[in-house]
Amino acid sequence: MTMKAARLHAHGADFAEILRIEPLDLPPPGMNEVRIEMLAAPVNPADLNVIAGTYGRLPALPAVIGNEGAGRVIATGAGVTALHPGDLVAPTTGGTWCTQLNAAETDVIPLPAGIDPQQASMIAVNPPTAYAMLHDYAALEPGDWVVQNAANSGVGRCVIQIAKRLRLRTLNVVRRAELVDELLALGADRVVTEEVDLRKEGPSLTDGSRAKLALNGVGGASALNLANALADNAPLVTYGAMGRQPLKIPNGLIIFRGLSFLGFWLRKWLVEKPAVERQRIMALLAEMVRDGSLRVPVHRVFPLSDIHAAFREAQAESRGGKILIDPAA
Repeated sequence: MTMKAARLHAHGADFAEILRIEPLDLPPPGMNEVRIEMLAAPVNPADLNVIAGTYGRLPALPAVIGNEGAGRVIATGAGVTALHPGDLVAPTTGGTWCTQLNAAETDVIPLPAGIDPQQASMIAVNPPTAYAMLHDYAALEPGDWVVQNAANSGVGRCVIQIAKRLRLRTLNVVRRAELVDELLALGADRVVTEEVDLRKEGPSLTDGSRAKLALNGVGGASALNLANALADNAPLVTYGAMGRQPLKIPNGLIIFRGLSFLGFWLRKWLVEKPAVERQRIMALLAEMVRDGSLRVPVHRVFPLSDIHAAFREAQAESRGGKILIDPAA
């Protein structure tokens, strides 16, 4: 059968020329495979970096791109035992900007009945990133503070909501003052703008203590500001570089205060984390999405045929949420 997909033919800035909607032949699902009708897929910063050619791992071209999404199983191959037509799933193999795809049964996340497909389409990247960073880098206890920049991003919002479930407190840094009330309503404990000097004002914002963990999605001066809010011997974990500026770390933060500077890459985490543990974490996150305690706002939904407009909108700084693609529209 034939499906439609957004296929990348080269890397670069002229996405209108290198990213095309094309018909592709899709064979029947093979042994242990399922066929998925895609219902929604987000445009993530990693997708933009893949198109530009700046991501840490690039596909062989031409390639159908898209890091995550959600869909419905419509057919199963021989050997499939746990999934059935009608089940909602989130494929983890990429290539999600398409109408249909085949994936191994082991390469999909089963989703609970009743989950919102649009919210479910954003479950495979930002939620596990937030969960892993809150669990794997510091021995946090209820009441401890976590400081982060890019707090209105998909990861940042997940950090706020998962931290609230863990009874951790969050100090959140954003670029625009109009985001403060929105994030407070989401469950953030404190929200400030980038202009606030956390070296001076951090302790008063965190009730006299210092944060036990910093999460950096921006880099540059913003990352240094987070570091200055940390307690001695605490880690700063970098997972993104939205500001496109390198970290410049004063020697004293390492020598005299014992801060550690680490990186998180979800792809590496997925490889290293035992399968049983990954499944447990994803089931927990899926249930949070289903019951509404973990949500990311959607700014706008574009049909797959309008992928270039979706890409342009995803690059806008003043968006109110994620850009999603509806492959069926």
